[in-house]
Amino acid sequence: MTAKVFCIGFHKTGTTSLAVALQTLGYRVTGPNGVQDPDIATNVHRMAYELVEKYDAFQDNPWPIIYKDLDQRYPGSKFIFTVRETQSWINSQVKHFGTRETAMRKWIYGVGCPQGNEAIYTRVFDQHNREVLEHFRGRPDDLLVLDLPKGDGWDKLCPFLGKPVPGIPFPHANKATDRNDPLLVKLLKKGKRQLAGESVHSA
Repeated sequence: MTAKVFCIGFHKTGTTSLAVALQTLGYRVTGPNGVQDPDIATNVHRMAYELVEKYDAFQDNPWPIIYKDLDQRYPGSKFIFTVRETQSWINSQVKHFGTRETAMRKWIYGVGCPQGNEAIYTRVFDQHNREVLEHFRGRPDDLLVLDLPKGDGWDKLCPFLGKPVPGIPFPHANKATDRNDPLLVKLLKKGKRQLAGESVHSA
């Protein structure tokens, strides 16, 4: 049985790129899930456990928020932690989400939008990053840290998952050079369509 793969880096840390990479490696990927559910805090575990039965890999929200429960419930799983420099991350949050609110972000941060709440968002982000590293301390076979903006890719991901390296560049979803590569553009578009179709209440 293939180990489940949980991507537990916060959104805007390269989650789409990682999702497409996992699809390329043959994983059935879902996420984000439950973004607009007003009762996400109550429903998250039931929703998550049902999805785990249907998919191989899980990315974006709510997976980073419940990683400790997933680690306990699904021993032998692989966890991939995408990271990003804090200021770059919050700039991306504000640029992409601005004052638009979702139930998911309100649950995670206490406020639904990043613009005007940058200090709150960065505090939660940094705390999450510290807690993930502490939780998996001394468990290199279970946790892989990926810094995609700094160039991490197949060379780290494939050995961790026990997969051969594909004969194409790693799909950086927002990288200008990759947007000029016809093969990668096609791959990214296909991956994003599949994710949109498979996500539950995504936004």
